[in-house]
Amino acid sequence: MKICVIGTGYVGLVVGTGLAETGNIVVCVDKDETKIKKLENNIIPIYEPGLEELVRRNRKENRLSFTTLVKDAVSSSKIIYIAVGTPEREDGTVDLSYVFAVADEIGEAMGEEYKIIVNKSTVPVGTAKKVKEIIKNKTKAKFDVISNPEFLKEGTAVQDFMKPDRIIIGTYSAKVAEKIKNLYEPFVRTGNPILIMRTESAEMTKYASNTMLACRISFMNEIANLCDKVGADVEEVRIGMGKDPRIGSKFLFPGIGYGGSCFPKDVKGTIHKGKEYGLPMRICESVDLVNEAQKKLLFKKIKERFNELKERKIAVWGLSFKPQTDDMREAASIVTINLLLSEGANIKAYDPQAIENAKNIFEDRIEYGYTPYECLKGAEALVVFTEWNEFRNLDLQKIKDLMVKRIIFDGRNIYDPVKVKNAGFEYYCIGRAKVV
Repeated sequence: MKICVIGTGYVGLVVGTGLAETGNIVVCVDKDETKIKKLENNIIPIYEPGLEELVRRNRKENRLSFTTLVKDAVSSSKIIYIAVGTPEREDGTVDLSYVFAVADEIGEAMGEEYKIIVNKSTVPVGTAKKVKEIIKNKTKAKFDVISNPEFLKEGTAVQDFMKPDRIIIGTYSAKVAEKIKNLYEPFVRTGNPILIMRTESAEMTKYASNTMLACRISFMNEIANLCDKVGADVEEVRIGMGKDPRIGSKFLFPGIGYGGSCFPKDVKGTIHKGKEYGLPMRICESVDLVNEAQKKLLFKKIKERFNELKERKIAVWGLSFKPQTDDMREAASIVTINLLLSEGANIKAYDPQAIENAKNIFEDRIEYGYTPYECLKGAEALVVFTEWNEFRNLDLQKIKDLMVKRIIFDGRNIYDPVKVKNAGFEYYCIGRAKVV
């Protein structure tokens, strides 16, 4: 099958490469000439484990190519994926201008053959219908527009695409559903479902799923904050809750808030979609408020401990919003570091993948280390924002030798409070019972 994927961000690049891996001929399109030139030289513009290997293999086998020419790619393909960004506007609504611009270009390039347009971008309910109207105004060719939401997690996106827990196809056409179902059959050989539903339901499922996961995170963060007050240990509470089969254990880890390109935007998008229909989304509003407050929690703990932060040297481990990605969008590290800088603190930070992105955000307002321990020399505190595996097994003696004060603020609860305290450190975390 000849397939065109418009957009080479996290979603487009993973989708295009994954479809090529199963034997399809895929061309990925992007207007960014610099990005396309890099991809043509097997230089991946994002950090995503396993993706570079797949790109190289499918480029070598001539199943995957890259171009800036939308018209040529669309006209030569049977199925066209829209996988461009849908950023959040200042008022929290979803900016669909990129999706609609691509729809317009697809309409211009359709030719005479029937095509299926697959909306892979995360979009509010009703977008597929609007995309269809835009294309229809540009062409007399027959086509269908379907919704096929992605459920990719940064850091495991390749695995999520190649072995999905479910695939959702939103269409009113049984014939179209069967064609797309056949396209995805190689990915669900173990029996995971392909669900066919109306287009609006598919669009809503994406938002509902992300909002529910964000809700679980914010709920556990509130429980952790209460544990801090009453002397309970949120780790014990989390385990006790997770053993209830009605609840389960996933997304119950407390911390300093969720970030990234999906959860913050999709929660706000759901809130604003409700407002369009005069329906207050009170739970979603609370989820968002809790998350924004949680991002400031570590700063409050640091401020309470030191009181005066001017000229204090603070080491930072982890900058990305989660491990296995270089993405810093909506990361708690940005909020906390900016608050520390406003108090006059000196920051030296390390992250295995996100340093270059951090430089675009902080420029020379902070220092950058190229090993975790390099940041610790002369530091009065270590602040952990991201639970990278390389941070988990601390060399406590080495840390003690490097730091002038032995204080750790752990925003992800990755250390054993007893072990750290017994080694002679002050240890501050999220919702863990105080070690006595």
